[in-house]
Amino acid sequence: MSPPHPRPVALITGSGRRVGAVIARTLHAAGYDLVLHYRHSADAAEALAAELGQQREQSVQLVHAELAALDMLPELVTAALSRFGRLDALVNNASAFYPTPVGSATQAQWDELFASNAQAPFFLAQAATPALRQAGGAIVNLVDIYAERPLANHPVYCMAKAALLAMTRSLALDLGPQVRVNAVAPGAVMWPSEGKAYDDKQAMLERTPLKRAGTPEDVASAVLWLLRDAPFVTGQVIRIDGGRTLSV
Repeated sequence: MSPPHPRPVALITGSGRRVGAVIARTLHAAGYDLVLHYRHSADAAEALAAELGQQREQSVQLVHAELAALDMLPELVTAALSRFGRLDALVNNASAFYPTPVGSATQAQWDELFASNAQAPFFLAQAATPALRQAGGAIVNLVDIYAERPLANHPVYCMAKAALLAMTRSLALDLGPQVRVNAVAPGAVMWPSEGKAYDDKQAMLERTPLKRAGTPEDVASAVLWLLRDAPFVTGQVIRIDGGRTLSV
């Protein structure tokens, strides 16, 4: 019988680029081995896996999946257990974001936004629960300040993120005491590559108490804290927004 894997293992969705990639680098530097999920960003995900693999050999498993395909979600957990024999953390980071003004929103947009922002996180958490319970692990969901303070012309996205926020609290109740479930709600830490144009960037920052944007590293640090350093925290939302929620 082989000895148990010596390091904690985290599964991160949407980890090929942007905030997801920074979360991956942060957890890896903190000693986590990783299962990195990607959808379209194959080149970026492969480059990230190679980068982290050079830092610590055999520390990364790369998996491709369409999160809207529910039958593929258990395979992500299986990949983690097959490679490392354990799963200590799930970070639901993957997200679609774009406007759906009332009057022009479609069912396809509804399905896509809810699939990535609410449906996949729930069913992935469900699939991961037995392994997380065994490890005494944790889940961190990436929500949004707009889950509580809606963004104009983005009703479906806001609804989906609100569902993810409710899921965070529900699973914290249902999965305790073995598994902790929390969320991080970023504000202006990285301008979106699609969706809202944010032509009013400076004006928005002026309304933020800290008068500046944050960084993806701010978000990643909060994720790491919730996973590793907050053993008595569950069902909570950590707002990484420079105080912006106070003035939205």
